[in-house]
Parts: sequence; C-alpha cells; structure tokens
Amino acid sequence: MHLDVQNLRDFYYRSAMGRTAQKIIRDQVKLFWPEAKGLTLAGYGFAVPLLRPYLAHARRVVGLMPGPQGVMPWPAGQPNVSVLCEETRWPLETGHVDRLVLMHGLETSERPSDVLDEAYRVLGPGGQALFIVPNRSGLWAQADWTPFGYGSPYSAGQLETQLRAHDFVPETHVSVLYQPPSTRRFWMKTGPMWEKLGRAVPAITAGGVMMVMASKRHPPQRRGLGETARVLNPLEVLTPKPGKVVPSPRLGAKATQG
Repeated sequence: MHLDVQNLRDFYYRSAMGRTAQKIIRDQVKLFWPEAKGLTLAGYGFAVPLLRPYLAHARRVVGLMPGPQGVMPWPAGQPNVSVLCEETRWPLETGHVDRLVLMHGLETSERPSDVLDEAYRVLGPGGQALFIVPNRSGLWAQADWTPFGYGSPYSAGQLETQLRAHDFVPETHVSVLYQPPSTRRFWMKTGPMWEKLGRAVPAITAGGVMMVMASKRHPPQRRGLGETARVLNPLEVLTPKPGKVVPSPRLGAKATQG
C-alpha cells in the first residue's frame, strides 16, 4: 500500500526525524553519484528529496509519483518536474534514463515485478539504478510512524535475487540509518555517532534502510524485455503553483504546503 504524498511530504520536510533521514540517504546517493552533468535522472515513488543536488547540472530531472500515492509540485519555487503516473506505465521513452532512483515505490507496490520491468525499460544501456528499501532486519522497518514501516521490507539477498531476475546486475549495496527511529533528544543528538559506529561495525546493529545500486544487463536474458516503447501522456502534470499539494485519490482531501 502506498503512503499518501501529504504524509511523505510532512515526514521529509516538516519533521526533525525526516529531515535527518533525508540528509543521511541523500549524502549516500551523492557518494554513489557525485555529479550528473548532462545526464537524465528520474526518481520513482517519493525520491524527489534525493534529486535536488542534480537539478542545476543534469540534462533533465523527472520525479515520477504513482497514482495511489498522489503528487505534489517539486521543487518548491522552481519549474515543476514532478508528474503523476501509473505504477507500471511511466511517461518516459524507452532507454532514455541514465540514473534512476526508487524510494517508497518498490516495497509499497502490489506489483513489484512490473515496477522492476518498467524500471528496466526506461533505463538506458550502461545506466544505473539505485533501489532504496526498508531493511528487514532494521528497527525502521518496525516503525510504522515512519514511511519505512510500511510495505514489504527486504533483506539484501532477497532484493538482489529479485533484481537479477529482472536483468539488473547488482554492483554494490550499503545500509544507512543506524540511529533508532526516535525523536527523543538523546537519540537525535547522538545520531551521527550511531551512523558512524554502525557503518564501521555493522554486526552490532542493522541499518534501517538498504541501498542497492545495480546496472542494466543489455541485452536482457529474458526475451523481449524492454524492446517495446510505451510512451504515455502523464495522468497529470502539475504547474508550479506554490502552496498546492495534490493528495492521493484515495483520501480526496485537500492540503496546503507551508
């Protein structure tokens, strides 16, 4: 089940815990991809907080948000690049994406296999995809007051097996978010220490979020995969109207972005 875009926005932009998680994950993304000059980047699910460092130099940046989740204008104060799309039919041409990030899009989908097929389709030869999912062994997967407490968490082996079955080649993986998912002053203040300790001695505790970077196997082993282009019109492209958030159709509620 997808979370509502309003809940995701409030967590990552309006809570101290969410802003901390955003920074930790985004810093790791930047270690994987220090720059993206002239490249096309896309994020699926709620990956837009991780794409901001690339806005200035990438050839194109697109934030794909699934219909059951809803969509919001992004980035604030700049031309909108976010779009509402069907879960398994993205409005992107086949093979045109150089870098792809999935966060809160795979583990919450009822059709993860089809999502991976679509990710393979849009990624170009030599392209890389970064899959960010809750770690089954981590505390954050049990914390349903955070977005990582929803959906189906993965172990590293489970995710890499699924990626190989869809013609992705896992290259590296790392766990992040070692601090407990708590807003108590002690845990927030000592968060950097736990992050450093967890990465140095991962046997002590499991990171709450797992990040697997994979490349596209080309040609695919599965016959016909990714050969047919399915370029669709978006369900809805937002114009950058400050203060407006489009909620999930499930809720039918209006919200304002402060």
